[in-house]
Amino acid sequence: MKQMIVHCTQHVTRMALLENGRLVEYAAERDQQQGLVGSYYKGRVMNVLPGMQAAFVDIGQKKNAFLYVDDVLHPHLDKQPEVKPSIDTLLQPGQEIIVQVRKEPRGGKGARVTTHYTLPGRWMVYMPFAEYVGVSKKISRESERNRLKVIGERLRRREEGLIMRTVSEDEQADAVEGDLSFLRAQWEMILRRAEEASAPALLHSDLSIVQRFIRDAYNPQLDELMIDSAKAVREAEAFLTEMAPEGYKPVGFYRGQEPIFTAYGVQEQLLRSFSRKIILEGGATLIWDETEALTVIDVNTAQYTGGATLEETVTRTNLLAAEEIGRLIRLRDTGGIIIVDFIDMELEEHRRQVVERLGRVVSSDRTKTHILGWTHLGLLEMTRKKARHDSASFAPVICQCCGGTGKVGAWLE
Repeated sequence: MKQMIVHCTQHVTRMALLENGRLVEYAAERDQQQGLVGSYYKGRVMNVLPGMQAAFVDIGQKKNAFLYVDDVLHPHLDKQPEVKPSIDTLLQPGQEIIVQVRKEPRGGKGARVTTHYTLPGRWMVYMPFAEYVGVSKKISRESERNRLKVIGERLRRREEGLIMRTVSEDEQADAVEGDLSFLRAQWEMILRRAEEASAPALLHSDLSIVQRFIRDAYNPQLDELMIDSAKAVREAEAFLTEMAPEGYKPVGFYRGQEPIFTAYGVQEQLLRSFSRKIILEGGATLIWDETEALTVIDVNTAQYTGGATLEETVTRTNLLAAEEIGRLIRLRDTGGIIIVDFIDMELEEHRRQVVERLGRVVSSDRTKTHILGWTHLGLLEMTRKKARHDSASFAPVICQCCGGTGKVGAWLE
C-alpha cells in the first residue's frame, strides 16, 4: 500500500511517498516559488546563435530560456528533415513564440524550453502536434497495448498525438475520452491567452506539488493520503472530485501532537537517506557525492562480513547496495550522469545479477533511468533525466561565499 504524507507550513509544502512504510519519493515546494517545469509562456526570441544551433528566449525570468534546434523541429521524428536546418531559418530575433519549460533553471543557466508541447492528464499525455499514438512501455500485455492504441487512434484528431499512461491499463474508453476532452480545453485556453497577451507572459502553470503526485502516483481507491492542513485537505478533495468522479478514499486530516513527518517515520528516513554516508543493512556503506552534472556513489563492505567466501561477501554487499541505490536515486531525484563504484567481483554472472537487481528497482521510477553498463575501470554507468530539483530543498543550504568548503569557528581574541 502507498501512503502520501503531506506537511504544510506557512511557506513550504513537503510531500513524502511511502510504499509499505518505506520512503521512496520526496519533494518540497515553496508557495511563492512553484516550479516552472510544465508551464507555458509566450516568449520573445532575443538571440539566435547558428553556431550553437540554439536561441535564447525571454520568458520573464531572470535568465533567458535556452531553446535548442531539436525542440523547434516537428515533434514526430518521421516528420523531421534528414539534415537539420540552421536555427536562423526557423527563428528570428524579436519573434514571439509559445514555449513550454522542460527543465528548471539551475546555477547560471536559464530554463530549457521546447515547442514540443505536452499536457499530462490522468490517463494520457496530450501532444497537440505530434501526430502519433504511443503506449507506456510499462504496459506489457500486447492485447492491452493494442486496445489502447486503437482507442487513441479513434479519439485523436489528425495533427494530435497521445501517449497512453501506465494507469490507463484496463481503463474504460469513456474515461480516456473524458480526459482527452479536458486536455483539449486546456490547450485551447493556452492559445486564447497567447493571442491576448504580450510577450513575455505566463500562459499556464503546472499543477501544485500535491496535485502532481495525486495525478501521477496515487490510486484514489486504494492509497492513503494524509495532510496536516485543513486548507490543503479541501484543495486535495476538490482535485480528487474532478479527477476521480466515481469516488475516492477519504483524505485524512492529521491532528496529532507531534509533527506528521515524525509520526509516520518520514523525518528519520529523510535524515538517513540524504546523508553523504548511508549505512546499509549489515553494516555496508554508500558514500554519495554530487556535482551539478555528475553523481558518484562508492560502495564499501565496511563492517559487513555476511558470506562464506570473499566473492560471496562482495556480491551480497553489491546486491544490497544496488537495491538501496535504486531507491535513493528516485528519492533524491538524482539526475544527469551517475557512476557507481561497486566492489570488484570476479565472476561475470555476479556482475549481471547486480545490474538486474538495480534494473528491477529503477523500473518502478516514473523518471526514466538508463543503465549503460560497466566501464573498462569496472564502474557502472547510468543516466537519469532530471527536470525539477524540488528535493534539493531538504538538503543543507550551501554557503554562497565559500561554496561549502569552509568551516564555522569562533573568533580568536
